[in-house]
This record gives sequence, structure tokens and C-alpha cells, in this order.
Amino acid sequence: MLDFSKLNTGNTIDTIINPRDLFGALPNKKGYSYERASQSEVWKQWYEKRNESNLVIKMNTGSGKTVVGLTILKSSLNELKGPAIYVVPDNFLVNQVINEAKNLGIAFTIDETSTGFRSGKEILICNIFKLVNGKSKFGVGEKSIEIGTIVIDDAHACLETIESQFKINIPNSNLMYKTLLNIFLPSIKEQSQVKGIELENSQPNTITLVPFWAWKNKLSDVINLFVQNSTNDVLKFSFPLLKEHLKLCRCVISDKEIEITPHNVPIERITSLETTKRKIFMTATLADDSILSTHFNLNKEQLNNVITPEKVGDIGERMILIPQELNNDITDDELKKYYKYLSTTHNVVIIVPSDYRLKYWTDTADLIIDKDNIETEIEALKTNHKGLVILVNRYDGIDLPNGACRILVIDGLPNTRKLIDDITETQLSGSNKLINQKIQKIEQGMGRGVRSSDDWCIVFLMGKSLIHHLYSNGAIKKFSVATKTQFELSEQIAEQLKDKSLEEIHKSAIDIVLKRNNNWVSINKAKLTSLTYIPVGVDNFAIAQREAYNQANINQFEKAVNILLIESNKINDDDKIFKGYAKQVLAEYINYTDEVEAQNTLISAVQDNKQLLKPKQGISYERLNKAINQATNLKNFLNEKYKTNKNQLIIDINSILEDLIFLENTSNKFEEAIKNLGFYLGFEAQRPENDFKRGPDNLWSIGNNEYLVIECKNGVINPIINKHDVNQLSGSINWFTCEYDYSSKCKGIIIHLGDT
Repeated sequence: MLDFSKLNTGNTIDTIINPRDLFGALPNKKGYSYERASQSEVWKQWYEKRNESNLVIKMNTGSGKTVVGLTILKSSLNELKGPAIYVVPDNFLVNQVINEAKNLGIAFTIDETSTGFRSGKEILICNIFKLVNGKSKFGVGEKSIEIGTIVIDDAHACLETIESQFKINIPNSNLMYKTLLNIFLPSIKEQSQVKGIELENSQPNTITLVPFWAWKNKLSDVINLFVQNSTNDVLKFSFPLLKEHLKLCRCVISDKEIEITPHNVPIERITSLETTKRKIFMTATLADDSILSTHFNLNKEQLNNVITPEKVGDIGERMILIPQELNNDITDDELKKYYKYLSTTHNVVIIVPSDYRLKYWTDTADLIIDKDNIETEIEALKTNHKGLVILVNRYDGIDLPNGACRILVIDGLPNTRKLIDDITETQLSGSNKLINQKIQKIEQGMGRGVRSSDDWCIVFLMGKSLIHHLYSNGAIKKFSVATKTQFELSEQIAEQLKDKSLEEIHKSAIDIVLKRNNNWVSINKAKLTSLTYIPVGVDNFAIAQREAYNQANINQFEKAVNILLIESNKINDDDKIFKGYAKQVLAEYINYTDEVEAQNTLISAVQDNKQLLKPKQGISYERLNKAINQATNLKNFLNEKYKTNKNQLIIDINSILEDLIFLENTSNKFEEAIKNLGFYLGFEAQRPENDFKRGPDNLWSIGNNEYLVIECKNGVINPIINKHDVNQLSGSINWFTCEYDYSSKCKGIIIHLGDT
């Protein structure tokens, strides 16, 4: 027998550094006869830039990202840049990476104590939680495990875990809740007497942001409380990560919990990650990578220095349709029956945003996938016909290739992850800035159904609020280039299906995909083939917030203020809502050195955006016009809002109606919908309690000096209207009497679910 160890061949798989050559030399790889063009291009670019500390690789889902990442890590080990780690969002994806490593014949481990990992012989494959948590074995505040090279794959999908670790949540059942509430109650009542009293009485559906000056002034009390309770279950993981960064946190109090979150994630607390020589962040070709700054501390130059294949058209075939936009008469119930019909021959996967929406599908679902059965059922989907399958709030991190999902339904907008997100969503309501985040999540969801260039599926979008966001303020243009191209092609088909029934839509469009019509397949591929990656830039204000945060962390508050001042001045005056929000962020940093100037800045902010914190001295109430003509008002409103797009009217009204639901934690959407409903009825409307921190939830001016004082109780579970609700309405009527003259009349209204 020949002894091959005596043959001097020069390079071996343990010495080759160029990842493309390494891939070709792997002797035991299974199912990888050649590299794809996209992989080869990425390997070449990475090899040339490999010594840069932070690199971003953007590749379409299904284009071989995992193989690229594993090969890069093996290359780095060969270059003695180890130990090496491959990080994914969850255990489900850990198993997928393990299978890829086995098929490639690359040594790996899942044990961070492994000698092979520590010595640079094996790649550690783990989920993001193992790396980022308050008791991380990779060090919190001090290095314990050295990392040479790390790949963080599906970086966008890792956000939820990272945010959950850098967050303190104190439920109202914990003794610290009452202590903290009492600390901040005076400042909360200065903002809103009603919310202060509601929190004291644990009224459901109550949420408020603690004013930043109160947080600063009472910070020592908070720290003392946390130090004394550092072993408490709600603090033992999160407090170690945030204890050095509490001064730069925000506090939100609701009737159920208190949430404390940092302005940006201080990821440097995971010391081994901070000192890693090579960090590679792998993402799909989504439009905005600003989260890599806010969560991983990449700078603008690094975000603009993206590695991507020349072509981005290898995304797989999709027809994207919105039946309720094609025909406004199509109901959710009709769609439910139609999807059930399709599920008799194909796997239909429906992504819903919440358990509440899940209830709508329960009577039709053949399978509901949750955290307990996700691994086994997703694998089963790939080889079996399951029928109609529901996924709850899983817009990313799930692979559904080929027959696992031929029909994908995105039913509604994803929910916010944190209380501070609820506050920010309220403060940015009506701004273009809010749409970016929603669109990116929708696109992530739409990517679940095609996992390679040869894959195909039909994507249905439904939900009145989702449709409203898609067709507002050019939202569709915010999709990545490949998704936008497929959407535009689908819209050309949709133009021929206007006002058609579901049966006609099926025969005319759905069948051509399901039956693999050659014309459709060739047109789709032709549209995608020539697409190239187009840099769309990053969110400059998000980057500025990160830079300001970094400066404030080392007490360079003047530099932090200057960074935010320059960037906030660049914001277009057309988006006053976002401009006002940016000024509030600026005021928060000014407050650390000049409390008077901070209040002046906040006064300016509130002039642009009434949803923000109110300055200490408050702001003057602005009366509604009492002498309106309903018909003229409505005509002027509709002409101004819909002079170029009449179809948008129906979409917007449907969105309002969808938000008029009786459900906990939806009060802001409900009250905003009631205000907007007033406009669509030809009245003038406002939210005094929200905009001026005094008065009713809603006030309508209905003409002839008459007004409706409206209190909304859509989140109350008890069907009985209690004394507190009546007292609140009485207080709002008293407020009206003080603010309006004797000639004005009002009627008090409570909107309540009642006894059903």
C-alpha cells in the first residue's frame, strides 16, 4: 500500500488560504461538484479584503451563503487566525450549518470547551445566545475565550436575541416594579395626569416613556435598587450587560412591566467579540444594514464597503400578488377558503404576526408550528405534504425550499419586539422612517419560500394595514432590487386582473405558476438575470446615533451633541415628524450638560411633532375650529390627500377599520384610527391627551359649535364600564369646559366593548 503522507504535494486542505482553492481541494465534500459564480466572486473579494476587521457579505438566500461562511472560517484557521466561530440565530439553523459542514468535510464542534476549537482545528457552530448573554462564557466585561475569526450569519435575524439580552424587564408582580413606579410617578404625572393615575391603578393598556431628565436625575436611586437586587431572577442576566451603561438607557413603564433598554446595544460588553480580529457579517440582500451599526457597532465606511456578487438575480422565481388590492370586495374569509383549497395539493405556509391573528386561522390550519415543534415540522415539510401551515411571527430564520412551501402568505405586519418600539412607533407615526423597518421585515418574510435560483413559489400579501403601508410614501421602492423587480413584474400581471374574482385570478395567474407555464418562467428569469447589486445607502441618522452613543459612553457629550446636531439639520423639512423626533434625541444628549438648553430644544421638537415628550413648562393647547362645514371639509380633505391616486382612498379606509379592534396593547392604533375616522367623516379631529398630555383620548369638532369628547377603552377586558372610566370621561368634559368658551357644546362618548 502507498503511504500518501510521504508525498510532498505542497498545499493541503489545512494550509490553503484562498477559499476558492480550498473549496476545490476539499476531498470529502458531498453534493458540491463545483462552486457557483456568486460564491466565487464573494470568495475573491473577501480574500483581497480579509485583513479588514469588519466585513459585510450580502448574498441572496439560497445562493450558498453557508458554504461561503464555512470556507472562509476554514481559510482563516489555515492562516492561523483562529479560533473560529460560525454563529446563527437559533438551534434550528445550527443543525443546518452542521449538516453543511459534514457535507463539506470540514471539522466542527458545538462545544466551546473543545480542545479542537481552542487550538484552531475545529469551527465552533453555535447560536447567538451562547455568545451574547449576561453570563456568556465568552466574557462579560473581561475576555475569557479568545476568538480569531467569527462569521455571524443571518445577522438581521439575530437582533431579537441580542436585544432581549441587553434589556431589563421587571414585571408588575416583582417588588421592584412598585418601587420604580413610585420613583418616576411625579414626572409621569407632569407629562400626563391621566396616565400617572392609570399606572397607579394598574389600568390595562397603559404605557408611557419616562422623561429623559427624570431618568438622569433619579439614576442613582435606580442603580442602588438594582445593586441591592442583582441576584433577582429578572436582573441576573441583563444587569451585568447594562450596569455600566444605565445612564444611556431609556425607561418605559406599562401596566404589565417596566422595560429599560440602551440607546444602542453596547456589544463591547461581550469582550471576546469586541477583540475578535476578523468579524464577518452575512446578510441577505436587504436594503438597509443600519442595524449592523446600532447593534454591532460598524461604522459608515464599513457598511458602505459591502462584499456582494456582481449579479443578484439568483433569488428564485416569485409571483407576488395582493388579492384585496386587485379587488376590494375580496374578504379575509374568502381568502381563507381559497388558501385551504390550494393546500389540498400544495403546502401553503401562512405567517401571522401574533397569537391573536393565529386564532383566525385555527379552524382551518392543518399544522401550527411553534418553538416546541419547529425543527421536526420544518424538516417534515420538506418531504411531506402537510396542507395549510401557520407560523407565528417568524419572518426570518426559516428555510422552506421547493415543495415545503409553494404558496406563502404574509398575513399582516410584524409586531414590535419591545415597549420602546411601541413608543417610537407612536412618535414616528406618519413618518417615512417608520416604513423602512416594516418593509424590511415584510421582505424577510417573503424570502422564506424561495431558497435557490431554481426554486419558485407564489407569495400572497394580505391584511389592510400591511397593504396600506406598502402603498404609502413609495414604500415599494424600499425593497431590494431583486424583490422590487419581481414585485413590479407581478404588478404588470395584476393590472390585467383588476376587479376580478378569486376564481378568475386563479385561472388567469395562479395556474400559470403552478402549472409551470413556459412564458411565465422565461419572462421571470429574463427579468432577474441581468440584475446587479445597487447600493442604496444607510440610515445616516441611525449611524449618527451610534456615533453619538459611543462618544457619550466616554463622557464626550459635547462631541455627541455636535454629531446629532449636524445630522438632524440635514433632515428634510417635509418630514417634520421625523425632524421633531431627531430633535428629541438631540435634546436627550444636551440634557447631560445643559438642562435648560435641552428643554428649549424639546420645545422646538414638539412644534414639529406633537407625539413627543412634552417640555417641563408644557405647551399651549391648540383649539379645533368650531365652525366647520362637514361637506366642504371632507371635499378639501379628499382632494388634497387623493388628488393623484383615488384607489389609495379605499386602501387607507380599510387600514383604519382594521385598527378598530378591541384588544389589549392596541390603544395607540385604536385612538389614532378614531382620529383619522373623524377626518374621513368631514370633521376636525385631534388626540388632546396624546398631543398635549391633557384632555380626552379623542376630540371631534362636528360643526355648529358642537364637539364629541371621546374616551377609548378598546383594551379593557371587563365588559362592565367601571367608575374609573366614567370619572375619566367626566374629567375630560371638565377639561373641555375650561378650554372652550360658553358657546361650545360637547357630548361625552365612551367607546367600550360592552357585554357581548
